[in-house]
Amino acid sequence: MRRPLTTLVLLGSCLAAPWAQAATPPKQPEKGPGGADYAVSQVTKRAVGTASAGTFVFHGAGAPAEPRPVVVFFHSWGAANPALYGGWIDHLARKGHLVLFPRFQEVNRSRPADASALAASLIGSALEALASDPEAKPDPNRVAFIGHSAGVPIALNVAAGAKAGALPEPKLIFGVMPGGIASTEKDRGIMLQDLSAIDASTLIVTMSGDRDYLPSDRASRRILQAASAVPATRKLFMRASSDDHGYPALTATLASPGSPKSDYDAASIKLPPDPPRDPKQKSTWRWSADMALTGPQTILTQQLGNNGTDTLDFLAFWKTFDMAAEAAFSGKDAAALRRDPKFVDMGSWSDGWPVRRLSAEMPKVEGQEEKPERGPRRRLNLVPTETKQSFSEFMNRRS
Repeated sequence: MRRPLTTLVLLGSCLAAPWAQAATPPKQPEKGPGGADYAVSQVTKRAVGTASAGTFVFHGAGAPAEPRPVVVFFHSWGAANPALYGGWIDHLARKGHLVLFPRFQEVNRSRPADASALAASLIGSALEALASDPEAKPDPNRVAFIGHSAGVPIALNVAAGAKAGALPEPKLIFGVMPGGIASTEKDRGIMLQDLSAIDASTLIVTMSGDRDYLPSDRASRRILQAASAVPATRKLFMRASSDDHGYPALTATLASPGSPKSDYDAASIKLPPDPPRDPKQKSTWRWSADMALTGPQTILTQQLGNNGTDTLDFLAFWKTFDMAAEAAFSGKDAAALRRDPKFVDMGSWSDGWPVRRLSAEMPKVEGQEEKPERGPRRRLNLVPTETKQSFSEFMNRRS
């Protein structure tokens, strides 16, 4: 027996009603850190170097009155296309930064062991090429690093070697979902260099997501401990929380920092060609197994490309970095950031219910007990050491 059309319409409206009435998450703030009060509307997109050793460059169109603070973006392993982080890059460039995206990996042709040295070389060459450029106008005294996943240890290695390599030392290292760290030279991943060489005045902020926190938490703790010259008052251990109070839900995963924007596709930004190679000179390149992406790395890159820009981007990543950079460039420490209630605030759903806040901890001083400022109810230090696993172990078990 056929149901009347009116019955079907009523049934469909009843099913749709809960979603239609669900609270919506906060949008991008109109102004302030993470906000849309941009100084420019157009972003210049170009590249310096060559096809095999190049850096993508992004900044507001036109010549600035003052030198631009520099942000170097270190992508996760496999995510070598700036389009995967295009929303964040666009935000940074339109806020007045000079953004460098070094191409330290040629997917399935580059070894993780070579990435840190290559990244340092590319950054140095890019800054040298842009030093006299009236539109780029980099400020070597205001440099910040952003790293995602394996990009975090690469950023730290570059910072550790900055003084010896004549690179500007970053005032801030902001690492989201850190991972990809190798325990030994035989492991797949990035070997940490001597992080005690990182300047004591550097502000280091790491952030994990609660949906994939075990490997990121362990990597964060290892990084913060290894950067021993940096005092605890200049370090923050943070976590972004998922929240399903409304629709669409906010989910803090390894791919959350992705904010794809096709305007930033590498294919549309021409890198200068490599110089002609001497045919008599033999190539030294040899393929090795660690050049190939693992299954989880491939999946992560795909997820980055499908990750919509949402409240986590605006208020967990973009806003937090904006505030941390402002603090680092003005000489403030992590304690000052942590005291600011805006730093961990995530706004409210459309019905007024607050979104779960970020948590922010400074590393514990021996003999003292530290409590999370705000965030998940789960204590970050309740995870038994024996249950934790390195990012490389975690990834290898998934593949």
